[in-house]
Amino acid sequence: MFRVILLQAAAGVFAAVVGGLIAGWRGSISAALGGGACILPNLLLALHLKCVAHRPGAGFLVNFLFGEIVKLALIAGSLVVIAREYGDLHAPSLLIGLVFATQVLFFWGFWKKN
Repeated sequence: MFRVILLQAAAGVFAAVVGGLIAGWRGSISAALGGGACILPNLLLALHLKCVAHRPGAGFLVNFLFGEIVKLALIAGSLVVIAREYGDLHAPSLLIGLVFATQVLFFWGFWKKN
């Protein structure tokens, strides 16, 4: 699970480079913020599930579903905070960072099967 988060971080760096090519430093920072908005909640979920997996009597499925709901709320909330607080936001670059970081999970499924 932590390998996927490392891949998401690499995708976030790549998105920052692409955002930088599109809109300079403004786009690079926006893309990095978009990737970070996805990576940090996923890291928190992975840490939570790692702690719950070794606890006797803990319902893993319930913790997983609750963790996913909290993760989605954190992603949405961080995007709202980024949009309100970062005045020099380049929205297309933010979306590039977000999409690159989230689609790593999709492509990891194909890569893992081979």
